Amino acid sequence: MVPEIDQQRFAEAHAAGALVVAVRDSGEYRAGHVPGARSAPLPTLPPALAELPEDRPVHVIRRSGGRSAQATSLLRDLGYDAHSVSGGTAAGLGAGRPATTGDEPGAPTASTFPATTEETR
Repeated sequence: MVPEIDQQRFAEAHAAGALVVAVRDSGEYRAGHVPGARSAPLPTLPPALAELPEDRPVHVIRRSGGRSAQATSLLRDLGYDAHSVSGGTAAGLGAGRPATTGDEPGAPTASTFPATTEETR
């Protein structure tokens, strides 16, 4: 069982500067992501691990949470204190939390962004 963090606890951790990794593909990340989230698409996650600190929790997020569980499992197998964000970005947006667009982690600029067909399956 992959550990999850609920939206309220994630919001609190995020506000306190939590490390967030978005495992969406590059186009999805550009379309919208949690402010401050590092982009590490699932297929390229292993090479991205060199940039992740091992001494703090990692919050893994995707649009709806499905693939974040897979990435969280991989990270935990490698010794990271990783947690999948329950409901993903979609649940956060549904609760009125901000999102940002573009290639950089960025700051909040929008409150919603479109889901891709793949993510709504």
